[in-house]
Amino acid sequence: MIQDNNLIIGGIKLTQLVQRVGQTPFYAYDRQLITNRVTELRKQMPPELKIHYAMKANPMPAVVQHMAGIVDGLDLASAGEMKVALDTTMPKGQISMAGPGKRPQELMQAIAAGITINVESMHELETIAQLCEQSGIQAHVAIRINPAFELKTSGIKMGGGPKQFGIDEERLPEVLKRVNGLGLDFNGFHIYSGSQNLKAESIIEAQQNSIDLAISLSEYCPSPIQKLNIGGGYGIPYFPGESPLDTQQVGDALAKSMAKLKTSHPQTAVIIELGRYLIGEAGIYVCQVIEKKISRGQVFLVVNGGLHHHLAASGNFGQVIRKNYPVTIGNKMNALKNETVNIVGPLCTPLDILANKMELPEAEIGDLVVVFQSGAYGYSASPKDFLSQPMAIEVLV
Repeated sequence: MIQDNNLIIGGIKLTQLVQRVGQTPFYAYDRQLITNRVTELRKQMPPELKIHYAMKANPMPAVVQHMAGIVDGLDLASAGEMKVALDTTMPKGQISMAGPGKRPQELMQAIAAGITINVESMHELETIAQLCEQSGIQAHVAIRINPAFELKTSGIKMGGGPKQFGIDEERLPEVLKRVNGLGLDFNGFHIYSGSQNLKAESIIEAQQNSIDLAISLSEYCPSPIQKLNIGGGYGIPYFPGESPLDTQQVGDALAKSMAKLKTSHPQTAVIIELGRYLIGEAGIYVCQVIEKKISRGQVFLVVNGGLHHHLAASGNFGQVIRKNYPVTIGNKMNALKNETVNIVGPLCTPLDILANKMELPEAEIGDLVVVFQSGAYGYSASPKDFLSQPMAIEVLV
């Protein structure tokens, strides 16, 4: 939405939001867009499906508090994230922890908090059992499986082949036998095979395979499967030529797979764990032009933010060939004159690029550069202390 040449976020004009925040750079997340995304997704998914928020995408406390009121559970990856999750109203039974390297202290915190631990190795399982014996508190565990299959065409593959995540599926019979012997409260399975996928067919296949795998392993389980977390993988488009994921197609296929599961396992709750898909398109990063210069015929806009705040937009967070995120001049949305520019940050490195040879509204010193698709893996995934630059601010509006 645009008003008076300004981008609108959270119902506020960008120039007014800058005054309200009191500085640039900052991240702004639109709570209504977040709510709309969850609401629309529920319409497209089977009604029995549980939607969890993966906090690693954006652990800002205000965002997590908001998510806790509109999703069915929270999934976290550290004791630090657990503290944020436990400060919300989300019931502890709907909070889980994953991660391939949980320290004993973190495991003890999770046991004491009563959340579900997604066990990623036999060693971790034995450590949990020892901590339970020492503390007298029973742990709630799910087994994270490293499946033989992968999420095809996935931006980030987390299953199939040798992985640090989870326990290889062929080892599950012996692992489940050991779970039973240790007297732990077995909740079910966690299968996360990949991330950032825009192909409905790939996600459908992975979800079907996950449900089939859980059914095949059920005979080895020490108790009925209460929860089956089939992961996420729902991606968002970042670059030209990419199309949004057809979530309706995914939901229709998942309804059939869940119906099959229900015939033999009526007590099993199916969970999807989404981060980027729920928050990514609801956030922007805003910085300000502090210098405009021409070098050998190319225009450079030097801004007061950069890769130290937004590593992903700089192309240094998983991109093999750098591509531009969607970028605009947020206070000149209706400008009639454009120019081709490079937008660079203040750091002493040529890697500090937010836009390379993009055609944008003609900008001057003081104008506001906006990077879209910035709600996920933005500030918390960036090297904030690099070169000791000033910090950014995050706001939920």
